Parts: sequence; C-alpha cells; structure tokens
Amino acid sequence: MSSPQADIVHQVRRGVRLWRTSGRRETAQRVARAAYHRLDAFSLEFPLLLDDVADSRQLDLPVPSRRPERGQSLRVGFVSTPPGRGSGGHTTMFRMVTALEAAGHRCTIFLYDRYGGNLADHEATIRSGWPSVRARVRDVRQGITGIDACVASSWQTAHVLARHATEPMRRLYFVQDFEPLFYPQGAEYAFAEDSYRFGFRCIVIGHRLAQVLHAEIGVRADVVEFGCDTDIYRLRPAEPRDGVVFYSKPRAARRGFMLGVLALQEMHRRRPEAPIHMVGDADARVPFPAVVHGTITPQQLSDLYNRARAGLALSFTNVTLLAEEFLACGTVPVLNLSPYVTTADVRSDHVCWAPPTPSGIADELVAVLDSPPDPVAVAETAHSEGWGPAQVAFVRALEEETYG
Repeated sequence: MSSPQADIVHQVRRGVRLWRTSGRRETAQRVARAAYHRLDAFSLEFPLLLDDVADSRQLDLPVPSRRPERGQSLRVGFVSTPPGRGSGGHTTMFRMVTALEAAGHRCTIFLYDRYGGNLADHEATIRSGWPSVRARVRDVRQGITGIDACVASSWQTAHVLARHATEPMRRLYFVQDFEPLFYPQGAEYAFAEDSYRFGFRCIVIGHRLAQVLHAEIGVRADVVEFGCDTDIYRLRPAEPRDGVVFYSKPRAARRGFMLGVLALQEMHRRRPEAPIHMVGDADARVPFPAVVHGTITPQQLSDLYNRARAGLALSFTNVTLLAEEFLACGTVPVLNLSPYVTTADVRSDHVCWAPPTPSGIADELVAVLDSPPDPVAVAETAHSEGWGPAQVAFVRALEEETYG
C-alpha cells in the first residue's frame, strides 16, 4: 500500500505530464471537471428545489367559483425563471405580457430563482432588457396571490405554479418547446413530461408542437403562430453578401452545437474562402477560422444577417425562431429535420432542410454559398405581420379561459 506522500508525488507528476501534453486550458478543464464530480456540483443542475416538484396524480387545484365579467381588467401572473440578456424564450414570453397590458390587463411576473438570487438585480435586468414591460416583479416565495389567472412559462415553473398557487385562479401554460427532450430519458425527462398533465390550459407556439403534445400526452392546445420582429429583422439596401452565420449554444444540447461545428468544418474544407460568423456564446471554440461575436443586440444581429448568404440554426425540440429572422433579412436558413422539427411551421420555399449529419448540413450550406437566391425573393417569404397575430391569439385564449 502506498503512503500519502507517495500518492501526492504521483498526482503531482501526473499533473506535470498533463500540463506538458495537453496545455494549460485542457489541464484546467480536467481539474475543474474532477472538482465538479468530487463536490457533487451536478446536483445544482436540477432546476427545482425538491419541495417544489409537483405530482400530477396528487393535484387538486382550486378554481374560482365565479368568473370575472367580460371586459373587466384581469390580474394576470406569469411564473418565470430569471431572464438573462438575449434569452429568446423570455423575449417571446414578454411579448405576450405586453400584449395583455395593451389589452388593459394588469400583469405580475413571479420569479422563481432556485439559487436565491437578488430580486432587485433580476428586476433591473428586466427593466433594461425589456423596457416595454410594465408588469410588477415579485418573488415566488412571497406567494402567488391576488390574481385571476397565472401562466407557467417552462416545465419547472409549471411545477412551481402547481405547488405555490394555492388560491383559486385559472392556470395556463405557455409552451415553446417539447421540454422533456432537453434531457436524456430519466427523472428530469419524466418531471418535464408530467408538467403537461397538470390540467393547465396549454398555449403552444407552432402547429407541430401542438401535434406532439396531443400524440404523446393526449393534451389539446391552443396554437399561436411563429412571429418575427420585422421592425428590426428586415432587408437592408443591397450590399455584398458572403459566408455563414452560426447560432452556437454549446451548453444547450437541443441546439446541436457539435453537429454544427462538424458541418462547418466540412464546409470550410470545401469552401475555405467563405467567412464564418458565430453568435450566441462568446466562449465557443471551433477548429476552423471564425469570427465569434458572442451575445449582440438584435439590431447588430440584423446587420450581420444582411451580410451573410446562409444562417445555420439547429434545434431539436421545436423550430427555431431564427428561421423567420433569417428570412426577413434575406438570409437563407439552413435547418435540421427531426421528428419534432418539420416544415409545418416554416413554409418558405427558401428554407434548406438538412438531414442531421455533418455532411448533410454541409451539402446545404455549400449549395447556398455557390448558388444563393435573390435576397429580395427570400425576404418576401418571411412573416410580414410580426408578432401581432400570435399576441392576439394568446390574449384571446387567456381571456376565454378566464372569462369563460
């Protein structure tokens, strides 16, 4: 049996060899990974406190005995995780909040921070990032009270709504992805799937997602159409276009980051002169030349899209919102096909649907680079109504649920 001193010497020598063969970055990554597992940091990845997990088989949630009179201003709550700059899901939710406020209803954002962050900091992020939102901001721990209807915005907030909204109210669920697919088959998958059985009225983005909920869970949902902020994402005066914009999210499995990297690597091998731009994650590293922009403003994104021929955005849980944004800017979207992502919600003939393999995606990218369609023709196939129809449909469904 070796002595503690010998073990220390062995570990030091091992660390020196790793440093020499792998370099500083990989050495630091391996040390961090070892500490991550040793300290059971993985438990922090679970997005709920254990007491906040609900069970569809044990729910008996009260509803009001009387409904408000139609036309009466409603008090509407939204349960949300704290938003971060550039969050597309939160941006779409806040569009629905502003639509309700424009319709004369009063809204409250109930924030659920599993890690106990500062409410004032979260509210400051909302006020600066989404200045059109007038809603009050409260902590879920203060209670979900004083409202007529409340909307969950993700699977974990559906659990929080089921556990903490004990007063009589109408409960709804704004579904933007089939969220069980965020995880491997296991506990998180089961908890996310169970959230659709809580009996909340579901409002989903896209027809395919509604089909999935009905086929897999037996839930019928109201559908709101995909939209696009056409005040920002629009075709600019003609200027030279070249290359690809890649939406990169390495830590979101549903975004297929490594698949996109391998596809772009193959594309670069075939067309090394084509520039590659990456937006989303400033820390993303790739084995080919690329301009990494990180998180930039919507206006900067629009400017970048107007200089690119193709936009690569992968998603495996619903069609990405970037598809319509690319189209509006005259950029050809290259999207992946999957059982949960189909042509049902993006009907433009200028979308390139690729099999989810590196060569399949690279083939489509190269085809666009070599024979790009007219950007004006591409932009004409984008949604021209903005988010207005989706907002109208959302308000209508919530009012119908609450007024009766």
